[in-house]
Amino acid sequence: MRRTYDSETGEGNPADPALEFEGMHYEGTCIRPPPEASSILLQVTLGCSHNKCTFCGTYKDKRFGIKDDRIVLSDILFASKYMKNQDRAFLMDGDALIIPQKRLVWILEQINEHLPWVKGVGSYANTKSITLKSVRELIDLRGKGLDRIYLGVETGDDEIRREVNKGFTARQCSEMGKKVKDAGMHLTVMVLLGIAGREKSLDHARATGVLLSAMDPDHVAALTVIPISGTPFWDRIERGELELPDEKGMLYEMREMIAHTTLKGGTFASNHASNYLSIKVRLPAGKQEALRLIDAALEGKIGLKPEWMRAF
Repeated sequence: MRRTYDSETGEGNPADPALEFEGMHYEGTCIRPPPEASSILLQVTLGCSHNKCTFCGTYKDKRFGIKDDRIVLSDILFASKYMKNQDRAFLMDGDALIIPQKRLVWILEQINEHLPWVKGVGSYANTKSITLKSVRELIDLRGKGLDRIYLGVETGDDEIRREVNKGFTARQCSEMGKKVKDAGMHLTVMVLLGIAGREKSLDHARATGVLLSAMDPDHVAALTVIPISGTPFWDRIERGELELPDEKGMLYEMREMIAHTTLKGGTFASNHASNYLSIKVRLPAGKQEALRLIDAALEGKIGLKPEWMRAF
């Protein structure tokens, strides 16, 4: 039986050798962003605090919750023994930033104490969780090592945001992105090609480009939506209420999005496994190169990823 360390009261000894090393305590489906592939993955929450997006089936296997301090500490201690070659950590699941400030600071302090070789920590976030943190609190977290936030923007079109139940408006999303950057954190945002369907594809692309320009993230990761059975998004397609763009339609959408996006030195990439065409450019300098590559693909001069190779 592990001895408990309570981060609220400070009772107990977090470095007590009586804490057993049993391996990492992962529960249910676990995901992380591609850039965190080599990071120490610490599951500090279960699921997503929102978990209502119609297109997402990732965390339907569990209810949202914050994991017990003793389990989190046990995983950190396990990593301290067996993961000394990994110099970043990533806090799972879907939205670790939702953890109350005092408790999240404690987690970061344990990482600093027991994993001193870790150079930085990343986390997913959503508009709600960023809203609940002041800039001062975000700066404090940055000082404890939380230096990278991944925010699912998906679309800048408020009509589409309501349809997919994203929560919050594009403007609120933009303001929270700026808040993260004001705290000195690296901001990566994810957008979804195809989420608006064929009819509203280009409207979604333009609105998203406008949102990205206003937010000015350090990195934009474009993914292509892949319908997941059992989700409301899948059901809409099955009922014929929504038709996804075909391969070329997805390319036209990405082209329009890039054409309407102006970043101050950030990167735009579509190198996720879900995409038909992989590009990575720095904007604004690489905008014309990106448009040229997409045009070449539309003309059949560059091959697209076959359907069987795509994954989400």
